[in-house]
Amino acid sequence: MKIVKIENPPFFKEELLRFVFRVYQGTNGAYPALEWVKNKPSPDDFEGFKRVYGPFLEFRLKKEFDELYALRDEDGKLIGTVALVYNLDGKEAWWVPEKIKDEKTGLIEFFMVDPTYKGKGYGSKLLEFAVERLRELGKEAYVITFPHLEAYSYYLKKGFKKLMDYKEFVVLKKES
Repeated sequence: MKIVKIENPPFFKEELLRFVFRVYQGTNGAYPALEWVKNKPSPDDFEGFKRVYGPFLEFRLKKEFDELYALRDEDGKLIGTVALVYNLDGKEAWWVPEKIKDEKTGLIEFFMVDPTYKGKGYGSKLLEFAVERLRELGKEAYVITFPHLEAYSYYLKKGFKKLMDYKEFVVLKKES
């Protein structure tokens, strides 16, 4: 397994879209939450998912993520992703509380592992990598997630502490 930086994220949009759809299928439509969609596509409707999630993913790849990393297996198959967002100036990050929007904030976003690889330590490897990369950049690691997702308890087990509730989200911070 190897973590590699994706140098031109928009170029990988189609591969990333198919990967995120595998996660969507593996979580039976729970993640990504697609919280802005009234009638979510079924977990077996790739075209419907692509119509809904594709533009959002494109926006994130072009305007939101400061760094994007992929975890690939020996054959090059994409099995995990993590993005870092640490330059919040000028970004429409409405889900980030003003209280934590400063030069020390580093957000861990787009953190996913293909559900068929769950429980094998790949998520831990990616998360540790992301936290360490943010430290190298002089940032404190934060996660903003939904409290009802399985990921919430995962982050708590990995040393993140709940900082606050914010809108429909919960803000977590990695303890130093």
